[in-house]
Amino acid sequence: MSHLDRLSALMAHFALQVEPAPPDQAQLYVVQGQGAPVILLTPHAPGQCHARPGEDLVFAARVSWGGAQSPVLAALPTCIRHDTGADPGDDPGMASLVDLICTEYRAQRCGAGTVLNRLAEVLFVRLLRAEIQKGAIGTGLLAGLADPRLARALVAIHGAPGQDWTNAAMAGAAGLSLSRFVELFRARLGQSPQAYLRQWRLSLARRDIERGDRIDAIARRYGYGSPEALTHAFRRATGLAPTALRRA
Repeated sequence: MSHLDRLSALMAHFALQVEPAPPDQAQLYVVQGQGAPVILLTPHAPGQCHARPGEDLVFAARVSWGGAQSPVLAALPTCIRHDTGADPGDDPGMASLVDLICTEYRAQRCGAGTVLNRLAEVLFVRLLRAEIQKGAIGTGLLAGLADPRLARALVAIHGAPGQDWTNAAMAGAAGLSLSRFVELFRARLGQSPQAYLRQWRLSLARRDIERGDRIDAIARRYGYGSPEALTHAFRRATGLAPTALRRA
């Protein structure tokens, strides 16, 4: 299973949008010092670049991945810093991609906006892929995806959220004993398998509620026994009934 496949399972559910933005509204930055360009991601704090002394900002972009209900951005650490020259073997094309983005941004030629949007999306995905490959993130979703065994279970859950996912079924997907799976899942993701499953299902349900899908259809889609069961779970997690969210 490739690292990109692990991300693709998430991207199939939540639309990713990355677009150039003023620095005070951005979360993704490219800065340049004396060496190779550095990529910075501050997903929870727009406008907080965290560039070091001697580093100048050359590109900034706003990241949206499924809105407030997406578990992906919420699972990221406060700041990710990736030096494109530190270990080029990790992703030899990253520095070239950054150079292309900076060239397009400075030139502002015909169609530059569309080109920059696409290139910035690619940069964001490759940054996450590099972090997964390095195993640099201590606890959370990306840490789980960095473990090939847990990744098998997570991709299966992401791909079929309505399935009857007992801990034993997840452990089977991971190829681990039940006890080892639960222990490893807690260590890497910081929560139990069932807690993560509930969070994932509710994230998808919230997205579908906001786009106007029927509550009974959503309940069937994500493994809730009835519309009432979905309503109860949603109210317990958010303090709101699904209908209240739709009216908002």
